[in-house]
Amino acid sequence: MGSPEKTTPWSDSLGRASIRTAQVLLLLVLSVVVVYALIQVRLVVIPALLALILAAAIAPFVHWLRRRGWPSTAATTVSFLVLLLAFGAVITGIVFAVMSQADQLASKATEGFDRVYAFIRTGPIPVDDQQIQQARDAVVDFATSSTVGAGAISGLSAAGNFITGALLMAVILFFFLKDGESIWAFVLRAFKGRNLVKARRAGERSLNVLGGYVRGTSIVALVDAFFIGLALVVMGVPLALPLAALTFIGAFIPLIGATLAGILAALVALVANGPFAALIVIIVVIVVNQLEGNFLQPVVMGQALNVHALVILLALTAGTILAGIIGAILAVPLVAVGWAAIKAWNSGGDITPEAIAEAEHETRLNEKGEGVRSKPQRARTRKEEQSETAAVDASQG
Repeated sequence: MGSPEKTTPWSDSLGRASIRTAQVLLLLVLSVVVVYALIQVRLVVIPALLALILAAAIAPFVHWLRRRGWPSTAATTVSFLVLLLAFGAVITGIVFAVMSQADQLASKATEGFDRVYAFIRTGPIPVDDQQIQQARDAVVDFATSSTVGAGAISGLSAAGNFITGALLMAVILFFFLKDGESIWAFVLRAFKGRNLVKARRAGERSLNVLGGYVRGTSIVALVDAFFIGLALVVMGVPLALPLAALTFIGAFIPLIGATLAGILAALVALVANGPFAALIVIIVVIVVNQLEGNFLQPVVMGQALNVHALVILLALTAGTILAGIIGAILAVPLVAVGWAAIKAWNSGGDITPEAIAEAEHETRLNEKGEGVRSKPQRARTRKEEQSETAAVDASQG
């Protein structure tokens, strides 16, 4: 007869449930600690995240230049300057377009809200005046306070901190573009064997998703801002330029950004041009949003944002609480990248020894900055021709 199995207080179902609960609580505590630590150093974290997103967006252009024989430094410098000039021009244009007429925009929006408020009060449906007044006061306080301006730079309220963050982002962006492969290979040192294959797969998928999201959202934002701004100009609605700029920003905040920008445009049109113009603006915004959601986004973004709407809403809320408007803009692509990395890690069938050997070889090439994406086509073609010539000579000999 075999000896009876030893039992412990943790071996029954209640004990196993207690262990799992303790693990979950420990994970939550660690998550809170990590988030708190990142908030304390957001002057470093936010520029690094922005640099990573911008680097992912322009990485195909850098690889394209390198594959055509450009030296690594030249390809990196040209791409860096192009991206920095484009990004700086967009940000500068938005800031001047919005801030130069911010007071007038807030005044028009407040007056438009008052008109809607008066219409609702005299309408056939009974509405609690106190609740509407509280909502109005909250919107006006938010629009006219420093929260909007401070949130736009994600808590970097001091000008010195903002300049420091911008310079830090530029430096990090340059090194991401120049030594991105080497940095990625350094991270991959923590993985061996099958995990190395999974990590490379997750990293490549994350880079594709992040770059596709940024490029696709930028195209969508430009299209939205152009057509809505054009409609405002044709109808003679004042403040068309700042409203178009806000529409561009709103496109980077899924679900609610475009809606809020459309409501603001309709309120301004209501005050300046009357209810018929406001109705036309609402129709234009709805049509543009429908074309964007049903046609433009699937074409330019593909599966880059394959995340449930509830997850997006929770990410937007958390990002806004943690880092203001910049947090809301960064939250969605980070969640999309995280989800894509998890799916890529868990996808795929059996990992063969050949796949492991190939992953190790590619990682060694990445450490030297000679990965497949950056290898010049001429060099590869010449090497292939030499191999083919040697094979022909060997067969003839």
